Amino acid sequence: MVLQHLFHEGPGSRADLARSTGLTRVTVSDLVSELMTDGLVAELGQDSREGKVGKPGTLVGLQTEAFQIVAVDLTDDELLHGAVLDLSGHVLEQRTARFTDPQGDAAYTALLGFCRELVAAATRPVLGVGVGSPGIVDGTGTVLEAPNRDWYGVPLAERLGAALGLPVHVANDADTAALGEFTYGGGTGSGLMALTVGQGVGAGIVLDGALVAGHANAAGELGHVTAVDERDDDGPLGPAQPCACGRTGCLETLLAVPALRRRLAGLDAAAADAALAAVGRRLGTVLAPVVSALNLAEVVLCGPAELLDGQLRNAAFAAVAERTMPVTSRDLTLRMTTLGEAAPLSGAAVLVLSGQLGVT
Repeated sequence: MVLQHLFHEGPGSRADLARSTGLTRVTVSDLVSELMTDGLVAELGQDSREGKVGKPGTLVGLQTEAFQIVAVDLTDDELLHGAVLDLSGHVLEQRTARFTDPQGDAAYTALLGFCRELVAAATRPVLGVGVGSPGIVDGTGTVLEAPNRDWYGVPLAERLGAALGLPVHVANDADTAALGEFTYGGGTGSGLMALTVGQGVGAGIVLDGALVAGHANAAGELGHVTAVDERDDDGPLGPAQPCACGRTGCLETLLAVPALRRRLAGLDAAAADAALAAVGRRLGTVLAPVVSALNLAEVVLCGPAELLDGQLRNAAFAAVAERTMPVTSRDLTLRMTTLGEAAPLSGAAVLVLSGQLGVT
């Protein structure tokens, strides 16, 4: 509770912390002493803020530069994205590496080597490692099912933690993107969906300030909702394509980055715009019942802006508006992430903050 207050509200006196947390001053003093011993909190001098009466207290604040976090995003179909961040979410070092093989044991080996490289680049003690992975990930950090990575029942957090000698926290990449938007990107916690578009397509959802997991940890698997069937064979989207999950016509076969690039190959500007708009309309058709059922306030697209921002995004928003009640879509925002490529990385950092310090 003390760390949460200092993270969101900034420095405060022990009296401020007692009032905000409901704890006694003695308890707060004891907790602050423990946190100072751990190097997480430091005294910052007397409280000289205006409006304070009586003897000034001593401000204490979170030592955001004392520890660092390693974050890795596995959304991309070709590249690993990683960063070293401080506790306030500022990116201190950002790197990429190319998969030699993005599937199976080879993908894990590449990930482990990349994590070691990032840990070595840290200039302060590493609090932990956060990883955003495609697929369905349970609360222990086990990847239950990630067809695009050919990972099934992989205890990723446990394996990486043992190899690195550090706490490792793993969650679905779309969930981490949603956490990043909620914590650092100005996203509303009342109803937020982060839609990640990379090698696959996924969605992370935050409702009333809490991440939605679902009873089988599979909430937000929109990429594997059927978006094209046999009735669409003669339409602008063409015939349904096979998906990595074993089915055909999934949204992922239209919207994933490799699929979009193949669709646009060789097209002139006008034809490319028409193709992106067709995909956007189908995305909006898939989103409309979700937006309506959850009464979302905003949908945030995380992925290549040159593909998603423009005809595709505009067509998706128009399709949602056409298919929902005005009261549902009137105040809906469908936008690109404000965090750029760092959205999933920021969310992966939040996994560590939450898992190690209880801060979200």
